Amino acid sequence: METEKYMKMIRNNPYVIARIENPTDAMKLLAVQTNGLALQYIDNPTREMEEAAIANTARAIQFIDNPPEDLLLHAVQSGWNNLAYVENPSPALIQAALSQSGWAIRYIPNPSEELQLQAVRKNYDAVKYIKNPSAAVQEAAIAENYEALRYIESPAPSAVFAAVQKAEQAVLLLSHPTKEQMLSFFALNPMVMKYVPKDCVISRDELKEVLRRVLSQDDVSEPYVRAFINCSALDMSPVDKVLFVDQWGSAKAKKITVDEKLTIK
Repeated sequence: METEKYMKMIRNNPYVIARIENPTDAMKLLAVQTNGLALQYIDNPTREMEEAAIANTARAIQFIDNPPEDLLLHAVQSGWNNLAYVENPSPALIQAALSQSGWAIRYIPNPSEELQLQAVRKNYDAVKYIKNPSAAVQEAAIAENYEALRYIESPAPSAVFAAVQKAEQAVLLLSHPTKEQMLSFFALNPMVMKYVPKDCVISRDELKEVLRRVLSQDDVSEPYVRAFINCSALDMSPVDKVLFVDQWGSAKAKKITVDEKLTIK
C-alpha cells in the first residue's frame, strides 16, 4: 500500500521523488518517465533511468555524469541548445547542433572559421555570438542578410561595402558615416542617397564625379545603372540622367539604359 501511495504521488508530481527516503528503482523510473528533469534528484541512476529521462526531456542530459556519446547525440538532436550542457563536444555533436541552428556556435569552444561560416550561413545573426569574426565570416553573414551588420561590433570595410551594396538601408546601421564614406557607398549603390545624414553635405559636382567614374567602366554593373536611372533621390531629371549616360557612359551603360526604355539622344 505504501509503495502504491508513493507511485501515485510521483505520477502527480515527479519531483516528490526528492522527498522519498530510499525510493525503489520503480519509483525512480516512474519519476523520470513522467518528467525527465526529476533525474536531478536521483542518486546513481541506472542507464535505463537516464535513457528514460532523455526520452522524456532532452535537457535532462545536464544531470547525467559523463554521459555516453549516443545519449549526448540524442539530446543534441532533440534540441540544438542542449549542446550547452556538453563539455568539449565531438564533431558529430557540433554538426548535429549547427544543422539545426547557427546559434549553436555560442556553445562551441574556439570554433574554427569553417564552423563560423557554417553558423552564419544557417542563421545570419549567429554572428553576434562570434568573438572577433573575420572579414570572410562577416561578409558571409551579410550575404544572407544585410541586417547582420548591426551585430558586428567592428565591421571590416569590405563587410560594410557588401552590406551597402546589398541594401542601401544598411547605411542606417552605421554610426555617423562621413562624406568620404557616403561617396564610396554611392559608387556601389546610388540608392544610398535616400539615407544621406543631414549633416553630410555632398555637392552635385561630387556626385557627378563619382557617376562619371562608375558609369564609364566597361564592366559597370547592370543593377547600378538601373538603380541610377530610377533613383528619385538624385537631383537629376530622367532626361538629365539619360543625357549623362549618353555623354559619359560606356557602351554597356548605354545599352542598359536603353533596356530601361529610355531614349538616348
